[in-house]
Amino acid sequence: MTVAEETRAAVRDRPFLYDALRAGVANYAAAAEALGLDADPDAVATALRRFADELGEGDGAGAATGADAVDARVTMSRGVGRVDGEGDDAGAEDGADGADRVEDEAGGDPGAREPLLSVGDAGYAADAGDATAVLARGTVDAALLERALGRLRTAGVAVEAAGVTPSALLVVVGRRDGATALRVVEAVVEDGGAVDA
Repeated sequence: MTVAEETRAAVRDRPFLYDALRAGVANYAAAAEALGLDADPDAVATALRRFADELGEGDGAGAATGADAVDARVTMSRGVGRVDGEGDDAGAEDGADGADRVEDEAGGDPGAREPLLSVGDAGYAADAGDATAVLARGTVDAALLERALGRLRTAGVAVEAAGVTPSALLVVVGRRDGATALRVVEAVVEDGGAVDA
């Protein structure tokens, strides 16, 4: 494997560095040292610079959602909690159905205990606890969820659960973090989740 190939593989194992290179904010010499490759640091820095130039020209792998691709409405629902062993397949097949349940919670949806989000035999449902669910319904994707999770992390918001389908994105946070999570997800949706370049 050449130094360039080894460098690119190391960068792809570190999404934060990949994003920094795409955004043009990486210090190549410092990044080369941090990678700790068995190669001349100057050669690694040069490989990083070339990779960053290519990424700036539009490397589609791992690219963030474009601002014009996001059209979603963000809502918040309180009183969400974990439910175990109920409806293993509930909510897994149709994210839009789960999204409807979050929005209809105040209306006393008779199926409100059906999970809004489930993985395996555990899920999160309305009227089952004191957590808060923030839902974005519309044109969303995994890249948008990645951006939202990153911003929630840097805002100090612990995420209990998260999931995405082509029509809905859901994050579950503690009751006290609900308003902050709502603002963060709204901001991510508004700018399309794109990395500022």
